[in-house]
Amino acid sequence: MSSESYVIKFDHNLGRFFRSALFRTHVNPAVTFFLTGTALAQRRAAARRATWARQGVQVPPLMIVSITNRCNLQCKGCYAHVLHPTSEDEMSDARLLELTREADELGISILMIAGGEPLLRPVFFGLAERYPHVLFPVFSNGLLINDEKLARFKKLRNLIPILSLEGQRSETDLRRGNGVYACVKEKMKLLNQAGILFGTSLTLTRQNFDLITTPEFQTELSNLGSQVSIFVDYVPVQPGTENLTLTAVQKGREAAWMKSLRERVPGLFISLPGDEEVYGGCLAGGRGFIHVNPSGHLEPCPFAPFSDADLAQISLKEALGSDFLRVIRENANRMKESQGGCTLWENREWVLAQMKELKA
Repeated sequence: MSSESYVIKFDHNLGRFFRSALFRTHVNPAVTFFLTGTALAQRRAAARRATWARQGVQVPPLMIVSITNRCNLQCKGCYAHVLHPTSEDEMSDARLLELTREADELGISILMIAGGEPLLRPVFFGLAERYPHVLFPVFSNGLLINDEKLARFKKLRNLIPILSLEGQRSETDLRRGNGVYACVKEKMKLLNQAGILFGTSLTLTRQNFDLITTPEFQTELSNLGSQVSIFVDYVPVQPGTENLTLTAVQKGREAAWMKSLRERVPGLFISLPGDEEVYGGCLAGGRGFIHVNPSGHLEPCPFAPFSDADLAQISLKEALGSDFLRVIRENANRMKESQGGCTLWENREWVLAQMKELKA
């Protein structure tokens, strides 16, 4: 698939997603108004990306920014804890603000805020306030949400809390700690009562697959007020957890259960990495998204902790032109399917070899 054709398809599907959000979510008039404006802003951002592409700069629509290594939990198998040690220095608040400005100018219209636990570093509230037309999904365990943070989320509609669950009480508490499930449910009730658009992040494992992909479980989340469910395939970055990855049979059932959810449950359902075959392979490295680690290095994705671009030293535009990212993009077609949730992680020896070769 040519670069131009997959970009057109990706932007088309992104636009369709936001139009669908207007019809599939049960929200109040203020949120509906916000979603309408967001859909228009996404179209304008796509036009900016197309302009940069004609100048030879490939800009993805989405950038994942891990703003901190710190976390108030010790979840089993957490990729951030394994791949990004807490000894790394974090980007300054000033550089994060400048990075957001650069991303906006390039046409990156979705900044996914991750960690660690982002609420331990609430700088993202200021970023969202400065750039109201940029969408900021915030992936959080939710435990630190309080009245003050609820008020800030309500004021800034472009901040969308995405709270993490593993299933019911037993599945969630087993991985995240005793009492976490009950606490997250309580935070969801508070978000719903405040009229805040929010969603749920669910890590798909071999063990919880048959529970969290059912209409019944998703209806429970919908009744709590969750309007978005993001399913993320488990990646075995922690040695000894390979038995948690999805089976080939489970991976093959994705289209069927996603169709069932969209037909039977109100809300939006997103699967990551999803069907990358549609786009000619892996979307990392700037084809569809990019990752900034807490210390400011630009990486192909959160599960490929390799970089030749330090955003503390160069601009985002310059970093997107890195040779390493170019090699990742040019080889996307060799990385189309993964049994371990992330094809770059599955092919990490090849990825590291490309990095070493370029440095040599």
